Amino acid sequence: MRIPGPLAVVVGCGIGLWLFSPAPAGSVQAETKQQVERDLRRAIAEGRTDAAVALYGRLVPPGKPDDISLLRDLARAVITGHVRDPQEHLRIAAYMTLAETAERSMIPLFEDGLLDASVMVRARAAEGLARAGAAAPALARALDDPAPSVRIAALNALGRNADASLRPLITRLSKSEEGVLHIFALSALVRLGQADAFDDIAGEATLPDAELRMAALGALGQLKRPAGLPILSQSVYDPDPSVRAFAAGALGEFGSPKGEPALLHALEDESPRVRGVAAASLGRLKLAQSLPVLRQAARDPVEMARVGAVEGLLRLGDNEAVLLAADLAKHPDPSIRGATAQAVALAGNRKALLVVESLLKDQQPQPRLMAARALGKLGGREAPSLLKQTLSDSDPAIRIAAAGSLIKLLTAK
Repeated sequence: MRIPGPLAVVVGCGIGLWLFSPAPAGSVQAETKQQVERDLRRAIAEGRTDAAVALYGRLVPPGKPDDISLLRDLARAVITGHVRDPQEHLRIAAYMTLAETAERSMIPLFEDGLLDASVMVRARAAEGLARAGAAAPALARALDDPAPSVRIAALNALGRNADASLRPLITRLSKSEEGVLHIFALSALVRLGQADAFDDIAGEATLPDAELRMAALGALGQLKRPAGLPILSQSVYDPDPSVRAFAAGALGEFGSPKGEPALLHALEDESPRVRGVAAASLGRLKLAQSLPVLRQAARDPVEMARVGAVEGLLRLGDNEAVLLAADLAKHPDPSIRGATAQAVALAGNRKALLVVESLLKDQQPQPRLMAARALGKLGGREAPSLLKQTLSDSDPAIRIAAAGSLIKLLTAK
């Protein structure tokens, strides 16, 4: 318990101000603070998070140093209070946020999430188990799920977990599963050191099925093997625009300067989505010579393509991109405003923090949601204060996002 230092209570009365010294430690003020903290902890334990947020504001007024442990407990309670919410989208939001924070203490909740009726919840629970470092048997249970998307999420998570004891199970799945599931199993095997599985993924990248080509390209981008780069570069010429967009995104994920020519070609694509993804990926390569073409891309007639160009410019530290982001943040379409907040977050450029701060006050929920998530990636001195305020947002999904961002920032301290 922190005991406050000397304070002064200022009371205005007509023509003057009277200053009163505080009562000594152990008096009513100290007892009141202790009672507020007790009430706060009780509210957290009982899941009354609205009351808990208000009590924390009384305990730690604006401008005062945060109680890191207590604030983390409060933020965690805001999220976990929705893991059994009757509204599916809030359960999904809660588990997605918990998976991103990846706290080991949440492993039992992730295990419970595998039993949820929602396919999306179960998929996010599987991801959370891997990120939090759960034992392999818990993740393996998700591989028996009847929904393909849950099995895909589990395979991807198992690959990141890199537990060699799971190789026999994944090998069996790579032979028994078909389509996208097969590709994810192969990708997990590559991460576990089975090099020949990479050749099978490369072969999938040229199959007639566009969905399989996209899955294979995504895997090649994540694996970052040199042999995958020519395949990704060639795929920006694919007849399907969705595949071309995947290829452009995978080239950014791959991160090799050798991917620049393919991305420059993609910047001229007829599809705005491809152009936008290519511009963002070009920024990920961190090549100074990309500035002129990205500035040109920032004048694209389609707003979403411009958002990608702004992300690319922000990644390169271009100061003009902050002004471009501020302009997009005023666009009448809330999806454009939300995408702008996401672009700033992905770029990690704190010079555009004021853009995100403005979107926290947006009239529509989507921009506020993306801004709350963005602050968890951007950080900065003012971010915790802004996120604490957002814990009182009228939309519970936004409160969940703000709580997750707070946990990330508090964990990093």
